[in-house]
Parts: sequence; C-alpha cells; structure tokens
Amino acid sequence: MIMLEERWRELADVKDELSERDWFMGTSGNLAIKVSDKPLQFLVTASGKDKRKRTNEDFLLVDEFGHPVEETHLKPSAETLLHLEIYQKTNAGCSLHVHTIDNNVISEIYGDRGEITFKGQELIKAFNKWEEDDILKIPIIHNFAHIPTLARAFSEHVKEDTGAVLIRNHGITVWGRNAFEAKKILEASEFLFRYQLRLLEYKPYQLFKVV
Repeated sequence: MIMLEERWRELADVKDELSERDWFMGTSGNLAIKVSDKPLQFLVTASGKDKRKRTNEDFLLVDEFGHPVEETHLKPSAETLLHLEIYQKTNAGCSLHVHTIDNNVISEIYGDRGEITFKGQELIKAFNKWEEDDILKIPIIHNFAHIPTLARAFSEHVKEDTGAVLIRNHGITVWGRNAFEAKKILEASEFLFRYQLRLLEYKPYQLFKVV
C-alpha cells in the first residue's frame, strides 16, 4: 500500500509538470508507472480525464494483462497495451505518452523514412549517447487504429530499458528506469523535434539530408 501511494504521488507530480507545458490537449496522452514486478502491476491514467486537474481518479492499478486489479468504473487508457509491452520486455519503471504539435509534425515529415535521426546534438546524451559521433535514431511507426496491432508494431522497437517511439500523427511514447529518467527523455525528445523544425525553417534542404 505504501509503495502504491508513493508511485501515485510520483506519477501525479509528473502529470502536473507535463500539464504546465500544455502537453495534454483534449484529454490526450497517458502515463504509467510500475508498482510491482511480481505480480506485474502498474498505475496508468484513466481514460478521458482532464489531466490538468489533480483528483483521486487520475490513475488506476492494472495487472499483467492491462486489466483493472480492483472493480472500478474507471477505464484504463486506450494505450495501456503499449505500456504493458514496455514493462513485460524491459526493466523500465515509468512510461509517458504525449501528443504535441511538434512531435506530430516531425512524425509526418519523416514518417516515410520510418525514423528520424540526430547527430552532434547535446541533448542526445539524455539517451546515453555520449560519444562525439553517436547517432540517435527514433523509430516512427504507423498509427494503427486497432490497439493490439499498434502494440505489436510498437513492441518491435522496445529493446532496452530506456527508449522512445513516435507514432505517426499520434504522439510519442518514451520510457525509462524511473519517472525522472522517462521525463528527461521526453523533454530531450521534444527539444530535438522543435530544434529540427526550426532548422527546417532556415535550411529546408535539411529535410532531404541523410545522416
């Protein structure tokens, strides 16, 4: 119970920070944080809630199948299966999914490539890319309306305890070993997307440059 309460407050604090950035337009986005490994249980945002408000119905506890652990009128977020893939395949402890204008535009511009790459950018260090010639690749997958199909496509890119995947014209999902790391990766991703869009305003040829 103590662990559940601690994780609830931790996720609520992250939600408040992301809300201040206005990253939850139209009740979009969802967040999750692991509570236990055995059995696998995690908190996930309840569907359709105004994430700019803090209430005792913001999250619900789900099991290894993404089903509520206790009887409730709340419905888990539609993307719960994506969070489930992360916790089943890695040691990640927190995962975040947001829809922003920047990540949606980037996913459309580079969607046909299936990824966007960054090199020589300071903020790729958030992804543990420390060498001068390191390259960060963020996959872009198709936005399947059928969530189990989307989860299978997403799962192909879940290989490490930290990471990020763009869903074309849908948003980005990131994960890390804890809430701090997941939020760091999300912030770094959004910075890189905004940087790339600003760069394209001044150097349109960059769109066609292959790293």
